[in-house]
Parts: sequence; structure tokens; C-alpha cells
Amino acid sequence: MALLKKKVDAPGLPEVLPTHIGFIMDGNGRWAKKRGLPRGYGHVEGGKAFKRIMKYCKEIGIPYLSFYVFSTENWKRSEQEIQGILKLMTEYLDEVQSHLDEGIRYVAIGDISAFPDYISTRMQKLMDDTKDCDELTILFCCNYGGRHEITHAAREIAELAARGELSPEDITEDTVAQHLYTAEFPDVDLVIRPSGELRLSNFLIWQCAYAEYYFTNVLWPDFSTEDLDKALIDFAGRGRRFGGA
Repeated sequence: MALLKKKVDAPGLPEVLPTHIGFIMDGNGRWAKKRGLPRGYGHVEGGKAFKRIMKYCKEIGIPYLSFYVFSTENWKRSEQEIQGILKLMTEYLDEVQSHLDEGIRYVAIGDISAFPDYISTRMQKLMDDTKDCDELTILFCCNYGGRHEITHAAREIAELAARGELSPEDITEDTVAQHLYTAEFPDVDLVIRPSGELRLSNFLIWQCAYAEYYFTNVLWPDFSTEDLDKALIDFAGRGRRFGGA
């Protein structure tokens, strides 16, 4: 379980901050619909919110962030919306390549092989180029689903057992964790979901087993640093016993 991290220099924030925050970036489509705009406009504004929150988290010293960028279920959306999302992803991946001096490590978790080559090759290059950065780690959950991830881990473990390299009785929770996409990263401390929805939606379901959850009616494109401050203050006031008394 990830430990809480003392704040860096963040006036007005609590003395402790979460080590790893997971963001379910929800409400882009509804943001656009409320304004009579195509859903794609909501994704554009959602991208701006992502940059805003990422920058602020780096400033206040949060070391790990996970963003639900594209789920395994998102392929069910219209072709027009999917292409719009892929276009935004491409533009962002190209943009980041010109800011590799910011000390941010980028990691894509999920089955990125399902994306077009022009996406997957850019993702892999960004991961390779930033693998030694250590000021902030951003996990992009791309073509990601929690159940799919656990199934993938179970298959890998089953293959080891079938080859006689692992005995079933030796399989522990740590064994499973080491076969997840997030094996080298701490579990999530705080999950933030805007837009009024009250569910996890298959997001890092193993890693969020002991996370605190924060829900707000604010749509993701409108999610501000002030909204994040409220979530962090709320998080600091909770008692985390991890099953203990």
C-alpha cells in the first residue's frame, strides 16, 4: 500500500497528500451537449483540463497520476467520436515530445497494440524517451480495462504453472500484482471521478482496492485546481485503517 507523502510547498493544502491519484476523466460529452456542441468539443476541453491538473499536481509534489484515457469499452462509441479522440491523442503525444526536459515519465498501460500504428509507435517512443525521468510519473490507461488486466495476469501466471516454474500453492497476492501492468508502481490512494457518476467503471480495480473515492458533479472539462484542492482536503480528513481497528 502506498504511503502518504508530506506536502512540498502548497499553502492551504493539508499536511499529507496522496502518493498516487487516479482520475476518471468523465463528462466530456455531457459538457459539449449542454452547450449544443458536438461531443468532440468536450474531448478537446477535457484535454485542456488534463494538462491543467497534471501541471498542478507536479507543482504540489504528487509523484504518481493515473488517467483513464480510453477504456476497452470505448470502442463501442461512434466512429466519428473515436477518430476524434485518437486525433487528440496523436496531437498530445507529438506535443509532449517537445517538452521532454520536464522530468515527467509517461507510461501507457493497457493493450496499446489495438491502436493504429501511428498511435502505438508514438506511445512506445514516449515511454522509451522518458523512462529515466523521476519528477512525476503519469500512467495513461489506454485501451484499458481492469478485468482485462487481471485476466491477462492470470494467463501469465497459469503459463508459468503449466511450465512447472510456479506451484499453485505459491501464488500470492504479490504474485498477481507483479503480473499487472502496474507492477512497478504503488497502488492508488485516491480516485477522483467528476460528472456525478458513482462507480469505478473497470478502472484499476485491483490497484484501487483500498483507495479512497471522491465524487463530484463537476464535469471533467470544468474540473479546476480548486476542485482538486477540495478533494485533497477531503482525503486528508479520512481515516485509512486498511482493515485494522
